[in-house]
Amino acid sequence: MITTPLIEAASTVTELEDWGPLAEATGDEMLTSGVTLWSSDGSEAGIWQCTAGPSTWSLEQNEFVHVLSGSMTVTRDGEESFLAGPGSTFLVPVGWKGTWEIHETLRKLYVLF
Repeated sequence: MITTPLIEAASTVTELEDWGPLAEATGDEMLTSGVTLWSSDGSEAGIWQCTAGPSTWSLEQNEFVHVLSGSMTVTRDGEESFLAGPGSTFLVPVGWKGTWEIHETLRKLYVLF
């Protein structure tokens, strides 16, 4: 049974909530918005959008990411970076530390677990 509404084109959803400045930003202010589609027992899924800029991350949960629009360079500490753009899908494991350099406003589907 589907417990959330069907979204046929997540890249075009316009009803995003203002989630404020990105706490992980390391340069100019980066603004975030999104919508939570599901949440239970510390896990969550939704749509997240963020304006361009650099940020540093240290994940306390696993995160599944599917990029809908925009692009970013993802660099795990001590490893080679990769460019993620529309259609890119990857998993960021718990304990991951590194940087995301968002090149233009990025929109992604995410699952935190």
